[in-house]
Amino acid sequence: MNSKLEKDRILAIARYLQNEDPKAIYNSLGYGKWWFFKWLKRYNTDNKDDWFKDISRQPKTSPLKISNEMEQTICNKRIELDGNDMFCGAQSILWELEDKVNIPLPSLSTVKRVLRKHNLIEEHNKEYVSKGRIYPKLPAVYPNDVQQFDFVGPCFLKGPVRFYNLNGIDVVSRRCAIKPLVSRGNVFLTIWESWQRLGIPKFAQFDNGLEFRGSNQYPRGTGQVIRLCLSYGVEAVFIPYNEPWRNSYVEKFNDSWRKKFFSRKNMNSFEELSKESFKFESRHNDFWRYSGLKGKTPSYNLKCSGRELRFPYDSPPVKFGPPESGKYHLMRFIRGDLKLNVFGEKFSVPEELKYEYLKATVDVGKQKLNVYRDKEKVVEYDYKMR
Repeated sequence: MNSKLEKDRILAIARYLQNEDPKAIYNSLGYGKWWFFKWLKRYNTDNKDDWFKDISRQPKTSPLKISNEMEQTICNKRIELDGNDMFCGAQSILWELEDKVNIPLPSLSTVKRVLRKHNLIEEHNKEYVSKGRIYPKLPAVYPNDVQQFDFVGPCFLKGPVRFYNLNGIDVVSRRCAIKPLVSRGNVFLTIWESWQRLGIPKFAQFDNGLEFRGSNQYPRGTGQVIRLCLSYGVEAVFIPYNEPWRNSYVEKFNDSWRKKFFSRKNMNSFEELSKESFKFESRHNDFWRYSGLKGKTPSYNLKCSGRELRFPYDSPPVKFGPPESGKYHLMRFIRGDLKLNVFGEKFSVPEELKYEYLKATVDVGKQKLNVYRDKEKVVEYDYKMR
C-alpha cells in the first residue's frame, strides 16, 4: 500500500464499519459524498483484497485497433514495394492494398503509425521555403507543358565503368525518360530521343551547364540544345545560377533514381546499365503512384488528361544551323551589382530591379533581349545573334 489515496479509502470504510456518520468521514478526510459512496460500493460489490486500488481506465475493446495480420500485411507490402524499387510510403501501401485486398482497410494515419512502430519510415529532406520574392514560374497545367532535364554524374560501375545519366521528367504527368551516356557530348541527340518517348513539350527547362547552353566564348551563339528546341518550336528555359531547386521535379527524381535504381542494381557493363535503365523507366511510368497525381501512375495520368502528344521526326538530327526565329528564356536573380548575366555577358538593369527575379527572353527573330519582372516588360536591349 504505497498511495495516500489508498490509505484514505481503507480508513474511510473502516470508520464507516464502526458506525461513524459518512458525512463526518468524507468531510474530515477532505473528500466529497460521491467519492465516499463510490469506494463503499466498490468494497461491497467486489469484496476483494484489492478493492481500494485504482482500476485501469483503458477500454476493454478497441474498435480502431487493427489485427496482427493486417499489421503484418502492411509491413510485408512496404518491404515488397521497396524491394521492387517503387514508392513505398503509407499512401502507396494503401493504394496497393485497395487493389488487392477485399477487406476494410485502416486509415492513412494508422498505416503511418504501423510503419513508424516497425522503423519502416523513410526520412525526407525539407523542401525549399520561398523567401517571398516573386519568381517567374512557367505555366504547367497539362502534360508536356513543361519538361525538366538534368545530368547525374559522373557515376561508376564496377570495372570501373564511368558514365553520366541524363534524366528528363514531365512536370504535370511525372513521366520520365532516362539515358546513360559515356560523355556529355551531343546531348541534343539524347533529348531528341527523350522526346520520342515523352513527346515534344512547350517548355524545356535546364540548368546553366555548357552542354545545355553552348559556349562561354560565344554567349550569343546558341548551342545545339537551344537550336534543337527552336527547330521544334520549344522554348528553352534556364534556371537561375546556383538555384538547383528550381528544377525540383527532376532533382527529386534524381534522388529516386539513385536510391531505387543505381544503388540497388549490380551492373557490370554499360550495355547492362542501358538495358536496366530502360526497364526502370518503364516501371516508373507504368507502376509508380504519386500523391500529387491522387494515386495515379504517370502513364494513367497522361491517359486521363486526353492530351494528344506531338513527337519529333523519324530520323535523328545531325546538326542545326543558326536559328532564324523562336524564343528562349533565362531566369535570373539581380544582386547588388545590378547586372543581368546572360551566359556570361552582363547587362545593366535599373536600380528598382535590385534583389528581384527577372525573366530575360531572347527573341531570335527580332534580335531583341526583353526583360520581364513578373509579367511586366521592364527593359529591352538590342541583341544581335552570332
